Amino acid sequence: MKYQKKSTVFHWLTAVIAVLALSACKNAENKVDDPVKPVAETKKEEAYARSGYACCNLHYEGDWISDSNLAQLAFIPAGTPIKVKKIDGYRAYVEVDGKAMRLGHDYGRAQESTEQWVNKIVVLNDPKLTMAKFSPVVRKAIEAGKLTKGMSKEQVIMAVGYPQTNENPKLDGPYWRYWWSSFGPYYVYWSGNKVKKIDGHSETVAHMTYKTK
Repeated sequence: MKYQKKSTVFHWLTAVIAVLALSACKNAENKVDDPVKPVAETKKEEAYARSGYACCNLHYEGDWISDSNLAQLAFIPAGTPIKVKKIDGYRAYVEVDGKAMRLGHDYGRAQESTEQWVNKIVVLNDPKLTMAKFSPVVRKAIEAGKLTKGMSKEQVIMAVGYPQTNENPKLDGPYWRYWWSSFGPYYVYWSGNKVKKIDGHSETVAHMTYKTK
């Protein structure tokens, strides 16, 4: 009888130990299957050198946007979101509304750094909010990438961009020189802060002048 009791107790203790061991194994398995994600593995948002909006209508060819901003080319509308990924020499690599493009500082290198130029082109505040306050005629002219008499300097920049810095180092002169094409310059003459006259070849002036219907 004593031997049977001892045997029963031994078997009972063995069973309890086995159950506890199985429970410990299960807890260990659960920890492996459901780990806490390390902070280092969490996805980080890509860092950008600058995020903002197109200051103005930016003319482009392929994926290239030059500081010449030739008016005959198609353009990205003012207020389009732009993210500057990096600036390398006279180039800036950007995303324009999600599309990879390049900004080329081709002509104004002696007057300003690429970073200074990029900061003019990619503004922090959406110009569409300012445009909404303009008269309907001025808004439509800007949306068409054209000019009209009486526009302010701010409005001209939104419509046709900044003039090349190498030809217009200061913006307080009597006129700004722009380019319709590589061989077709035109001039915006000022009376104070307002457009007095758009001058140049008659065809170019016709292209650049907004006509109300």
